[in-house]
Amino acid sequence: MQSTANYLWHTDDLLGQGATASVYKARNKGGGRQKVIVMEYCSSGSLLSVLEDPENTFGLPEEEFLVVLRCVVAGMNHLRENGIVHRDIKPGNIMRLVGEEGQSIYKLSDFGAARKLDDEEKFVSVYGTEEYLHPDMYERAVLRKPQQKAFGVTVDLWSIGVTLYHAATGSLPFIPFGGPRRNKEIMYRITTEKPSGAISGTQRQENGPLEWSYSLPITCRLSMGLQNQLVPILANILEAEQAKCWGFDQFFAETSDILQRIVIHVFSLPQAVLHHVYIHAHNTIAIFLEAVYEQTNVPPKHQEYLFEGHPCVLESSLSVQHIAPTTASSPLVLFSMASDTPKGLTFRDPALDVPKFVPKVDLQSDYNTAKGVLGAGYQALWLARVLLDGQALMLRGLHWVLEILHSMCQQTLEVTQTALLFLSSGLGIERLSSGAGMPDFQELKEAMELRSRLQTFSEVLSRCSHNVTEIQVSLSCLGREFLKNQNQIHDDSRSIQKIQCCLDKMHFIYKQFKKSRMRPGLSYNEEQIHKLDKVNFSHVAKRLLQVFQEECVQKYQTSLVTHGKRIRQVQKAQNHLHLIGRSVTACSTEAREAQDNLSKILDRLLLDRAPEPQTSPHPVAPHPSSDPEDLVCHMQELCDDMKLLAFDLQENNRLIERLQRLPSAPDV
Repeated sequence: MQSTANYLWHTDDLLGQGATASVYKARNKGGGRQKVIVMEYCSSGSLLSVLEDPENTFGLPEEEFLVVLRCVVAGMNHLRENGIVHRDIKPGNIMRLVGEEGQSIYKLSDFGAARKLDDEEKFVSVYGTEEYLHPDMYERAVLRKPQQKAFGVTVDLWSIGVTLYHAATGSLPFIPFGGPRRNKEIMYRITTEKPSGAISGTQRQENGPLEWSYSLPITCRLSMGLQNQLVPILANILEAEQAKCWGFDQFFAETSDILQRIVIHVFSLPQAVLHHVYIHAHNTIAIFLEAVYEQTNVPPKHQEYLFEGHPCVLESSLSVQHIAPTTASSPLVLFSMASDTPKGLTFRDPALDVPKFVPKVDLQSDYNTAKGVLGAGYQALWLARVLLDGQALMLRGLHWVLEILHSMCQQTLEVTQTALLFLSSGLGIERLSSGAGMPDFQELKEAMELRSRLQTFSEVLSRCSHNVTEIQVSLSCLGREFLKNQNQIHDDSRSIQKIQCCLDKMHFIYKQFKKSRMRPGLSYNEEQIHKLDKVNFSHVAKRLLQVFQEECVQKYQTSLVTHGKRIRQVQKAQNHLHLIGRSVTACSTEAREAQDNLSKILDRLLLDRAPEPQTSPHPVAPHPSSDPEDLVCHMQELCDDMKLLAFDLQENNRLIERLQRLPSAPDV
């Protein structure tokens, strides 16, 4: 039994134990009234328990992280509005409960170290958990160095920065060799010597150099779009010098800016990468195109979009609200004529992060190792799903492009064949050739020249038609390949099931290790079972990583190479179609001019065809072909034929005018 002036408690009534103190069930001796904080029961543990789950070894998924950010910002904003400094913000003091619709809700808790403090006020007492302490407080509370510094409300910002980094990556930002609790002097060095802009620092070897990072690790599951928004915030609140650190006003402004943005999912076909573009709904599409350029390096003028198989024309002056809602499985598909090699998803092999069991039976060490291996397994499962989704988006996006190119081919063929039909009416008259050598009739010579030009146009259009047909054949072959690959992706999804099956077996053994570590020791039989579990765990983990490499990574890399070849084929076909479209347009325009000129010549010949009447009463004997009367008869027949031709050409001219209004090569 122990007591203070006001409280009495029994040492057996332990309710809980934290990093710096124990909590006991006690009675108030005086029984007087006092203020207490009461909050609802949070049955789902804390943010720390969520991060301790092996599934979150490398950080929270993006959607859950945003929930944490929103709740922490809202809670801290409420505290600052009431002039309270928390002084012990950490994942263990952020409780989680599940809402009515199954969503996570996080609440700030443990206000034992909190006190009222305005923005300009200072305090000198030290509270908190050492990994999350501001360096000045760490120096005094952990290193026990005397100093006369006073602390302001911004010490909470440092703790928030460490907490957010922990939630985003699954690990602490500042890690000395041996860990923060074993190497406190180096821990203090890392936090105080951190360069401006760096958000993490590690020491990989004993007495080794300090390594700084200005970005989140590659294992982080957050999209680059969110990371680009988050990293500047972390860099400015993880500042040891309070003069350089942001204040709460700027922190709230920048975090609220992130939370108020909408996400537009964009899958870049040339890169084979899914991007998350965070943008305000009131921004213009021009700003969105620039944001896409920052992530893809595709200039706005070269960006072409498809959505659900249809061309998506984005008007720069409109607001982003006019873009259809997207998801990771139903994104905007970006297609451009850029000839870059698809890079695909960049990731770290989970096998590099797999720890090894120690030979002897060490219950705590075996538990920690199993947890680390299981975490790498869950990372492999997450990557396998992302890689498989990426392959599906590659095929789906290119399939949509193929469909649009097929439509372009069909339209171009229709225009070309109609133009050829029009030209055939002017090329079928062979009588003009009989007058081609007659020097006295200049109009006939000009007509023959125009006919020759029309013949040339006809040959060019025929070649264009043949080329379009060849493109159609090649696109059809690609389409059949896509169909086979889509069926193959369905088969590849079985690899996800294999990995999940391995994880289920590993998780069962992990739970046994978790129970065993709480015991003082194992009996002989239990120890033998424990050793067998270690062997089985390692065997299943090896099988999981083998499936990931051989059935996920290798197939993904093969699909990237194939995707690059197909992209180049499609781009070549699109370029060829554009050239053919321009050729058809040019030929049609020039053919129309030639037909107009030919019609004018025929009109003049029709007007001049009738000769003066003859006065001689006697019939004239036939003469050779040079005789004027024979020539007039011949011209009469020729003019009758040309009159019919003129009528056909006038009808066809109207048809050409309609053809000119058709688009020569619709954009994708």
